[in-house]
Amino acid sequence: MVYGAPRGPGRPMVSEHLYVACIGACVDLTAPPSREAQLAQRGKYIAFEGWEASGKSTQARLLSLRLDAVLTREPGGTALGVAIRDLLLGNGPAPTERAEALLFAADRAQHLAEVVEPALTEGSDVVTDRSYGSTLAYQGYGRGQSIEELMRLVEWSSGGLLPDLVIFLKVPVETADSRLGDHRDRMEREDVDFANRVIEGFNALAHADPGRWRVIDGSGSVDEVAERVAGVVGVK
Repeated sequence: MVYGAPRGPGRPMVSEHLYVACIGACVDLTAPPSREAQLAQRGKYIAFEGWEASGKSTQARLLSLRLDAVLTREPGGTALGVAIRDLLLGNGPAPTERAEALLFAADRAQHLAEVVEPALTEGSDVVTDRSYGSTLAYQGYGRGQSIEELMRLVEWSSGGLLPDLVIFLKVPVETADSRLGDHRDRMEREDVDFANRVIEGFNALAHADPGRWRVIDGSGSVDEVAERVAGVVGVK
């Protein structure tokens, strides 16, 4: 599937909504399904995280094909997100550190409302290339901003909807650098010290939340890494 094409749980912490199918014509007064039934019908929400050129985009695509899931990304999973992505990673004026964090949050708010939550509600799985972990690792550990403040921003912009599973693809900085080539976006041009702080941040996030995060060696061939991912997710 293409980025942002709604089709397929996240941990819902958003408010309940009442849907009326035929206002003024017919109203189904049947008791709504229980909370447990609604959760059982939701899709699974899986995010890939990691430093640049760690293989996230490739592995997200491959897993989405295995699961027949919605494939999406942050930033840039919506029309608005594409414009925000250009502001963040393009060659225009560089945002300040706070502005950068706020732009990523704006992209996430739009992305979750427009793509992720509708797909999960319909029972479709969602696989995303990046999520909230990147905000904490890049803007927090990388830029040195307050993790506590950024987490409040994440919670507010996401409405509390976080991935059920986060797969951190870990590769050495040297390996990632060799994969990047010469044409790099604003983030890819950051120095080795920044890259190491970001990777250290992902390690800390995975250690702090082992129930949600899994760390996978991103070295080796695409097929080898894909099999490691499949083993963690529990698919063939």
